[in-house]
Amino acid sequence: MKGICFFIFLFFGLHVAAIAQYAPQAGLPGSTAIDATSSLFVGWATGCTVQRGFMDIANPAGGYASVGDSSDALGMADRSVVSLGDSGIAVLTFANPIINGPGPDFAVFENGFTNSDTPSLAFLELAFVEVSSDGINYFRFPATSLTQDNVQIWNGRYIDASNINNLAGKYVAMYGTPFDLDELAGLPGLDVNNITHVRVIDVVGSISGHSSYDSSGRIINDPYPTAFASGGFDLDAVGILHEAHESVKQLSKDVSVSVYPNPATDEIVVSVKGNTGVINAVLTNVLGSVLQQTSLNNVVNKIAIAEYPAGMYYLLLSDANGNRWTEKVMKR
Repeated sequence: MKGICFFIFLFFGLHVAAIAQYAPQAGLPGSTAIDATSSLFVGWATGCTVQRGFMDIANPAGGYASVGDSSDALGMADRSVVSLGDSGIAVLTFANPIINGPGPDFAVFENGFTNSDTPSLAFLELAFVEVSSDGINYFRFPATSLTQDNVQIWNGRYIDASNINNLAGKYVAMYGTPFDLDELAGLPGLDVNNITHVRVIDVVGSISGHSSYDSSGRIINDPYPTAFASGGFDLDAVGILHEAHESVKQLSKDVSVSVYPNPATDEIVVSVKGNTGVINAVLTNVLGSVLQQTSLNNVVNKIAIAEYPAGMYYLLLSDANGNRWTEKVMKR
């Protein structure tokens, strides 16, 4: 009888494990990965602070991770990263708050890479993701790791993304891991329609000390140790899928401005109403480099953007009285 009970447990245990699998790696059927060039993105992080962790938390004498800096996490994903180190933390802010829309609301990018022989496997470094609507109180997405925790995944070894859910770094470089604010809706102290901060915290993948745990108390096993300057989670970018936005804004008391289409492919139109003077328009990239500068004298003004790469840009408007207004422009 005991043997029969064991068989029943084994059968149903395996069955539960099978149906508990999550979306597979980028490029495979059923993946939820979002390409960095997708027109779904309406914005990217504009501010970032980083608190580095050790290259190896078990050996503090080895020093801290040091590759990249906070600016590498700003703007569109581009494989330029800031390495957080073991338990390192990055806090990202945005020009407009993230809001809870249909489906996922933002995505986090890392620089993992696939196994050339087995596309379902990849070298992945993982991180917890938390959000805040006041910059003080943070709420963590419930993370799941079904990766075995009996044998340590050493540096350079691979992970199956279908065993991972709600952990940043699930997908390889240039593919964002999506997060849906619906999962946190209703929590006291969190306004899911006014997310001002996203916090990314490196997972220490050790299974035998300094371990990190998923929301069910399972040890999370990812490559450890990565005792290099680039150790820990390598943050590339955070892209916004839904944000608070006003299509028409006031430059001054009597002047309203709208910009369309946005996203755009070849040109944007700047419509100015109530203007009695010259408005200076400056188009910059996410690093603040000036790409174009012109004066707007007409009600409808066109600015060509076809020559620029896909990504996010800023249109800065100002008048003779010092009134200023900034609009994010997405180029497809």
